[in-house]
Amino acid sequence: MIPAMPSVRTSTLEIAYEASGPEGGVPIVLLHGFPDDAHAYDRVAPPLADAGYRVLVPYLRGYGPTRFLDAGTPRMAQQAAIGQDLLDFMDALGLQSAALAGYDWGGRAACIAAILARARVRALVTIGGYNVQNTIAPSKPASAFEERMYWYQWYFNTERGVAGLEKNRHDICKFLWKDWSPTWAFDDAEYERTAPSFDNPDFVPVVIHSYRHRHGNAPSDPRFEKIEAHLATRPPITVPTMVLHGGDDAVSSRRSDTELRQFPAGTERRVIPGVGHFMPREAPGALVDALLTVLR
Repeated sequence: MIPAMPSVRTSTLEIAYEASGPEGGVPIVLLHGFPDDAHAYDRVAPPLADAGYRVLVPYLRGYGPTRFLDAGTPRMAQQAAIGQDLLDFMDALGLQSAALAGYDWGGRAACIAAILARARVRALVTIGGYNVQNTIAPSKPASAFEERMYWYQWYFNTERGVAGLEKNRHDICKFLWKDWSPTWAFDDAEYERTAPSFDNPDFVPVVIHSYRHRHGNAPSDPRFEKIEAHLATRPPITVPTMVLHGGDDAVSSRRSDTELRQFPAGTERRVIPGVGHFMPREAPGALVDALLTVLR
């Protein structure tokens, strides 16, 4: 059972979120990825709130208490939709601007918001770098090592994968936690705090659409076709940014100096040793320090 929490309504969603810190504080929005939820930031939010920031952690579409308003709305989750959800969330709360941080789906949403609404993003901490996708052109085959890492994406692009995620969602999600963060010794209690979020009735269709759309195997929401075309050009991010990478991240292993060209000159990149894919859980202090640094 997921306890009641505050929520805001957008044109599409009722977005549940967790909030801490003074209401008048500079807002920071923290965004989780797949497969995770707002509990990813349980040890990140308190020190930021203690420093005087207003910390807001929404549940993405398809996760936890967040719900679609209309049963007839297609359960789409392409990158532009997740980015727009973030901007809609800020609108619903009356936030003219905020600092953003996220990883995986959440990091992608934060990067997209910084591209589409530069004036509304005070600062950005992106875990995993410039993770905006080109959903227009087919992706080129990667190395055998990288292709093997993306097994779950190929699986979700099959009907067997849909049935498998529906039946074995907790087995798959817990396996991905272990596989993507091989040096992280989380316990069952930590996983079980987040597991109810994967029982959201929209979780499976949202996940499937996300991983099919990016490979051209699912339709795009017509509202976002122009945005997807713009994102495919790899527009630069111009807000104050810090890039974080987990040194042992087993799914987002690409790091290159050319990546930093997508960010303002002088953008700092920190590789955190001994940390896998779920950095907010594994090294919360590294993320707190990064945010406080870019907000100075």
